[in-house]
Amino acid sequence: MLAVSGVLPADDELWGYEMKWDGLRAIAVVSPRAVTLYSRSGRDVTGSYPELRALAGRAGAGQVVLDGEIVAFGDGAWPSFEALQQRMNIASAGQAGRLAAQTPVTYLVFDVLFADGKLTVDQPYRQRREWLDQRGLDGPNWQTPPAFIGTPGAQVVAVSRRHNLEGVMAKRLDSRYERGRRSASWRKIKNVRRQEFVIGGWEPGAGARAGQIGSLLVGVQGPGGLSYAGHVGTGFSQQSLRMLAAELAPLRRASSPFGTTVPAEHARTAVWVEPVVVAEVAFAEWTSAGRLRAPSFLGLRTDKDPADVVREPTF
Repeated sequence: MLAVSGVLPADDELWGYEMKWDGLRAIAVVSPRAVTLYSRSGRDVTGSYPELRALAGRAGAGQVVLDGEIVAFGDGAWPSFEALQQRMNIASAGQAGRLAAQTPVTYLVFDVLFADGKLTVDQPYRQRREWLDQRGLDGPNWQTPPAFIGTPGAQVVAVSRRHNLEGVMAKRLDSRYERGRRSASWRKIKNVRRQEFVIGGWEPGAGARAGQIGSLLVGVQGPGGLSYAGHVGTGFSQQSLRMLAAELAPLRRASSPFGTTVPAEHARTAVWVEPVVVAEVAFAEWTSAGRLRAPSFLGLRTDKDPADVVREPTF
């Protein structure tokens, strides 16, 4: 189930609030002897997070299906998407094991889809949350963060801002879990606007960044194919620039993958690539021309299908 972007509801008594965690969305199929993790695109990512295998048997005697977010904690003991980046592109089991020791992850559970031998998706959110709270899923690499029911949403947002979190999730207490849908029963109230974009090309850097990527040309899917949304030239570390160069080098193509016009000042020197890599970008707002204002690169999203990347609706 996916959320729409929105504002705080006016009727607090009908909603529960959760922190919006900055990580990788994952469905966990937990049995007494095994755990399988699936990303939002349906890819099996279990091998990338070996420390989460110990969750097997911790959710009850039978099979349980959970929804949650895999996060890595950075400085200040709060989730850091930058810290998680190195865990999202694992080449081997040995590498996964080494990184698990260096940068362990935690699975933050916020919903249950199957338990006690039956689907729970038609139960109201309040009831599903009660099940989670009673089960006490807290361990060395997993926990159930609190849901704030009966607390004004404005207070929850204030706490999220104080700790520089991505934002808050508002969920209707009577809502069912709508699998595979983006529903207004879940709203994400972001402290900074951000979403995924497809990389369609890049511009060479200059000065201190000569010989490297200077900016990314990004877009979203539209009626005519990939629609140009702007260029992203900030937010890069040396590590992320090397990672981007390695990802994009084999994807070069002769022509623009965008179905809309790219401004000449960016198209003139652009290196075009196949539109298969997805990046997470923070930005101030959409302009009236459908371009990003003040965008900043946050990281790559290997869990997102480029065909699903559209301009996120606002409620």
